Amino acid sequence: MSAPIALTGAAEVLRLPEEDLERLPQSRAEELRLEPGDLVMHGGRIAGFAADGSCRRIDASGCAVVPGFVDCHTHLPFGGWRADEYARKVAGVPYAEIARSGGGIRSSARALAALSDGEILAQARALAAEMLHHGTTTFEGKSGYGLSVAGELRALELAGRLLDEVPQTGTVTALLAHAVPEGHDTASWMDEVEGMLDAVRARTRADALDIFVESVAFSNDDLLRMGRLAAAHGLALRAHVEQLSSHGSVPVAVTAGARSVDHLSCLPPEDIGVLVGAECAAVLLPGAEFLGGERTPPARELAGSGAVCVLATDLNPGTSPIVSMPLIAGLAVRRYGWSIKETLLAMTLNAAWVLGLSGERGALCVGRRADVLLLDGPVAHIPYRFGHNPVAAVFIAGEPVWVREDHAWRFEGPAA
Repeated sequence: MSAPIALTGAAEVLRLPEEDLERLPQSRAEELRLEPGDLVMHGGRIAGFAADGSCRRIDASGCAVVPGFVDCHTHLPFGGWRADEYARKVAGVPYAEIARSGGGIRSSARALAALSDGEILAQARALAAEMLHHGTTTFEGKSGYGLSVAGELRALELAGRLLDEVPQTGTVTALLAHAVPEGHDTASWMDEVEGMLDAVRARTRADALDIFVESVAFSNDDLLRMGRLAAAHGLALRAHVEQLSSHGSVPVAVTAGARSVDHLSCLPPEDIGVLVGAECAAVLLPGAEFLGGERTPPARELAGSGAVCVLATDLNPGTSPIVSMPLIAGLAVRRYGWSIKETLLAMTLNAAWVLGLSGERGALCVGRRADVLLLDGPVAHIPYRFGHNPVAAVFIAGEPVWVREDHAWRFEGPAA
């Protein structure tokens, strides 16, 4: 086995208040510790916090060391882009009107169907590389642009192939109720969803189901049905809810056993308490809110209440074509009034928990997988230097997989 790698003399190393945590209510985020020191990686794992003579030393002076970012809500892989729709939104056309006129999800479904597998994967690999350079070491990918049984299975299989072809690890979610396909109503399409689940389990890596509850999509009754299907097939449940309008979906999602409720721009204040102590995280997507001109969720109230809060890019071709978790962090700090510790918790440990991976990822703890970022300054600069990519180097399973050119000198010292 090769020598341990030590990041030495860092200005800040992000540590949990307790080593064995797998999630942390946002109200406890200030208990995270930012301490100067070292980080040692060996055998793909975090090995300790004090370098010795056996280590290959990498100078981390002036830098922060944090866990790799976990992006738990993306729509990779997809085909093409929808810049024309963004121009219409900026001009004041509501998303619901765009969707009803054949745009939105249906537009991306047509693009996906028109492209070959190779073309789709080439675009997705390029986006995953951008994500890596901005510090994302684990991500989730969804289907949802297939809009037929064969199309959804194809999208899920492509999502699995993507994870075989990129340095990152991740999970696959079957967003089988994203839009109602032509020729169906919600009930008949949910029948199709139920009928395809054996094939989803047999042919794909999907470990979760997802549904979009909205006036242009599915209802709370469909959400309850999806929860029953998830439980029957041993899958987690996730839900896009309260994005464009309020439907009282969060209590329904919690009752249905959802692992997360995502978006929440229109979450009514009386439903915040439903998430406190629940086995369900609030996944907030400030990129979609900003680019879509959506309402801002009650994020400050959610964090203060003790809910488990998460940030993600919602990377997709229509509402949030954003790859950068540091950019998302900057939006969250400014728009939500969150501290940098609250923000980092939401894009590391708690995001990993949503994907069922927080026993392995999302924290710098001895024995956990060494997915680690070296940042080019203190963590306070992530939101402050808005638009700057702070990631100087990315380690996955203890090995450097990307180093920014202006920080290559840190890796050029003696081997031990």
